[in-house]
Amino acid sequence: METKRIFNGKRDYLYLVLFLVIFINGFESGGYQASLWSIGNTYDLSKTSMGIFASVELTATMLAPILLGSWADHTGKKKSIEIMLILQALATVWIFLSKSQTSFLLAVFIVGLTTSALQFISIAMLADEYPVSHSSKIGYMTSMYALGAFTAPLIVHWYMEIGFSWRTLFLLLALTSIVAAIGMFTTMEGIRESRSNTTGEEIEGNGGEFVLLGVVLLAVIMCIYVGFENGFSFFIDSYLKDDLGDSKGKLALSVFWAVMIPARILVGHFSEHTKKILLGSVIAIPLLTTVIASATDGISIILLCIPLGMASGAIYPSVLTILMNFSGKRTAMATGLITAATGLGANVFTAMTGFLVDIFGFRNALAILASFFMISIISVLQVKQLLIRLGKRKD
Repeated sequence: METKRIFNGKRDYLYLVLFLVIFINGFESGGYQASLWSIGNTYDLSKTSMGIFASVELTATMLAPILLGSWADHTGKKKSIEIMLILQALATVWIFLSKSQTSFLLAVFIVGLTTSALQFISIAMLADEYPVSHSSKIGYMTSMYALGAFTAPLIVHWYMEIGFSWRTLFLLLALTSIVAAIGMFTTMEGIRESRSNTTGEEIEGNGGEFVLLGVVLLAVIMCIYVGFENGFSFFIDSYLKDDLGDSKGKLALSVFWAVMIPARILVGHFSEHTKKILLGSVIAIPLLTTVIASATDGISIILLCIPLGMASGAIYPSVLTILMNFSGKRTAMATGLITAATGLGANVFTAMTGFLVDIFGFRNALAILASFFMISIISVLQVKQLLIRLGKRKD
């Protein structure tokens, strides 16, 4: 199959702008998680209140696909991304300048809407405008999110060490959002490539049949995984500082996110084994979490974050790969259900983690979070059985 580039001689950099958008999303997520302890000190928050603060943004993340999905289809993806980037820049400047707790919560809610919308609209635009190479580009795009989440805690730690406020994060987000918006305004809209001939290969699907049970099982897995990931990420820094007297929390968080990058790339290379990878991941996470809960020093926790991040990073691409067996021709609806489940898990589990930490302490709260993966293990086994019945078993 030969790929024809359509923008005759014109430099095409749309995909780089979209990569930047997703990187900003990851940077915002990792940076906010790394800043939560300092934000809590500024507003004198309990662990429960810190969880509620975190869940405000996550609630917006959950609502965005519902509120903005149809709007983006009617408005156009390029224009929608431009509007969201401008709105995001305004909201982050508002946080940087305002001292009011109410203003902070309102602006963070807006940031949650924009980051979520930018995520699913950017992925959709990449698929639309790069019909030949979008599969490989999306793999790199999802890695950009992990890269942003990895670098953010390191940068937050650096500028806070030299005396800058946690609000600096939001100034950086405003500036990068403006750069991305300029990139979107200056690039042209239109399909970038086409096939001169086809190989007859198609993405694996289910013959047009939408299998709700399969989608729901995968949504349950993602709900629990994202809930755990957010609960762990939001409170690991506070745990090391408050309980262990260790300042390596941001480093542990960066290591956790860093190893997700190769994990997601590797899943793409071994896609024929995604069901085995998914089962191994949901088994490994609670085991590793139990060991982390019993660790007594920051170095041990950092080292344990390596396999924990690998297992965590493998779940999302594995779920999306398996999802194609159940979505049929209704891939948007299937992906939307997964997105809503991740928002629900992030929202509920983050708030619940703060509540559990206040009552039982971080160690016991972590063990309780890990216990939910029993449901994930059962769900993966049910998915495998369902695939067998559908004749889709590969590994």
